[in-house]
Parts: sequence; structure tokens; C-alpha cells
Amino acid sequence: MSAGSGQFQPRRATTEPLWLRAVLLTFALGFLALFLLLPLVIVFGEAFSKGWQVYVAAVTEPAAAHAIKLTLIAAVIAVPCNAIFGLAASWAIAKFQFRGRQFLITLIDLPIAVSPVIAGLSLMLIFGARGWWGEWLNDHDLQVMFAVPGIVLATIFITFPYVARELIPMMQQQGREAEEAALTLGASGWQTFIRVTLPSVKWALLYGLILCNARAMGEFGAVSVVSGKIREQTNTMPLHIEILYNEYQFAAAFAVSSLLALLALLTLVLKSSLEWRAAKDLAEAEACRRPE
Repeated sequence: MSAGSGQFQPRRATTEPLWLRAVLLTFALGFLALFLLLPLVIVFGEAFSKGWQVYVAAVTEPAAAHAIKLTLIAAVIAVPCNAIFGLAASWAIAKFQFRGRQFLITLIDLPIAVSPVIAGLSLMLIFGARGWWGEWLNDHDLQVMFAVPGIVLATIFITFPYVARELIPMMQQQGREAEEAALTLGASGWQTFIRVTLPSVKWALLYGLILCNARAMGEFGAVSVVSGKIREQTNTMPLHIEILYNEYQFAAAFAVSSLLALLALLTLVLKSSLEWRAAKDLAEAEACRRPE
């Protein structure tokens, strides 16, 4: 209420001057352009610098084709494993109180805090020729390190926090009321999980799976340690790109890099789509709860 006019004068939600908002926005857009858009433009520009035929040849030659295949195999195995772990861990953490709960949450965050190279070395100490299980594996003619199993294990270790970290806050926010109501009405634990819990966290689960898949396909450090970088045997796409670049095959290296860049762009599109769908579902649910 102003003193002179007697009329209510709405106050602005923010008091920052226009020039400050313009500076902050310009800085943010400039930072994104410099560190995100410019590298993407360079990658795609270098990938097609020698022409379409060179690009196709670079991504279809045997070593590149095997690297793409191995990367997909590792992701196809790691993502479902992490989905199962994420659902189980988030269910236990969000729905139950038990001793060691906070320690479990800390362990889930461990692969994010620890260097991937350390993760790879840890796997070497367990499954390597001189590791804890190395002699037993050798006696049974089983090879984990410098083979596909080692790559899969490293990928699972590096990526297992992503699904759980998306699901835990969502399940904690929802509480236990809906599940308890379903159990009271006679539903079994499995029916409650399938018909009540899972539908309520579907967007968080899909978002976590997308992030997990993108991280799995782009993993370099841990896989580099456990793979041995054997061409057409244990090279994934990131390792193949490094080899091509070190051999001064720049066009081929950027061609394979463009595939990973396309994966990143696809991840952003899917992420935005899921966020839009989740916001739409939330708005519809709130509209249904409003009184007529």
C-alpha cells in the first residue's frame, strides 16, 4: 500500500537490476557455447572433414565395428544389473529403517567420488593374475581381466549409483502410505511393488536408466585398466578413439567420437522429454485432486 495513492503496489519478486541479470545470462550462455557447443561443432566438423565416404569407412571398419559392438554389450549387461540393484537399494533405504542405512547410501556414492582408474586397479587386485582370485581363475581356465567379463564388471561398478540416486529421493518423498494401504487391502508384497511402487517412480527409473546407459557407453578410465586395449578384442569405443588419435588418424578418431556425441545429444533429448512428461503427469494429478 503506497502512502500517497492509497493503492496497492505489487512488489517485484527479485530486486536485481536488469544489467546484472543480463550479465549473468550472457555469462551462462557464453560458458555453454565455449565448453559445450563449440567442442560439439568441432567434433562433427572434423568427423566429416574428409567426406562422407571416409566417415562411413571409419565407423564400419572391423576394429571400429568390434569396439561399437563391445560397448553395446557392456551397456546391455550393465544397465539391467544396475536397474535391479537400484530398485532393491532404493526400496530398502526409502522404506525401511535399519542399522547401517547411512553407510549404504555412502557406499552407493563411492563410484562417483572415486577415480575410475582406482576402480579398475581394485578389480585387478581381485581378478588379476596376482589378485585374490587370480590363481583360482587360472586353475579353472577362466579369464576376467583383459577380457569381456572384466570390461562388464568395470562398467557395472562405475555406473551403479545412477539408477539408485534417482530413485531414492523419489521413494523417500512418496513415503509408505500407498504401499501400506495396498497391503491392508490384501495385496501381496510383489503386487504392491508392481502396481503401486513401480508406476509411481517410473519417470525417475527411466531417467536413471538413460544416465546409466550414457555413462556406461562413455566409460574410459576403469575399462582402460582392465581391458588391456587389445584391438578387435577388448577395445570399447572410447579406447578405440584414443588409439586412433595416438596413431594420428584424426578423421577416423573424430568419426567414432561423433557417435558418442550423438549419444550425449540423444540423452539430453530423452532427459528433456521425460522431465516434460513427468511434469505433465504431475499437473494432471494435481488437477484431479482439486475440488470442483
